[in-house]
Amino acid sequence: MSDRVCEVLRRRAGGRSEGWLFPSQRSRCGHLTDVGRQFREARAKAGLPGDLVLYCCRHDYGTRVLTKAGNLAAVMKTMGHKDVRAAMQYQHPELELVRAALNQGREVAPPMTAEEHL
Repeated sequence: MSDRVCEVLRRRAGGRSEGWLFPSQRSRCGHLTDVGRQFREARAKAGLPGDLVLYCCRHDYGTRVLTKAGNLAAVMKTMGHKDVRAAMQYQHPELELVRAALNQGREVAPPMTAEEHL
């Protein structure tokens, strides 16, 4: 989780170290088990398109973690994937990122002249 999310959850806990963070009077288990309705309400309130679904947020998270961390194992662990093929869907190769990685710390050689090709 990001530092911002951790801080929000700390504030929500209000110093408590036990009990549910998101209690629910309607749930038999005593806490929220589904955030779908809350997400749809927040989406409508924000004026976001109806085809933006909760899964889009999950996919965005996986893509951002893989892009920033470059660590497929971290994506697998945080998202609960056991098979690398499931986590590979978050990999979106961008040629500029590859080029930057290859050029990192190196001077780019000037183009070769016709005489140097021989």
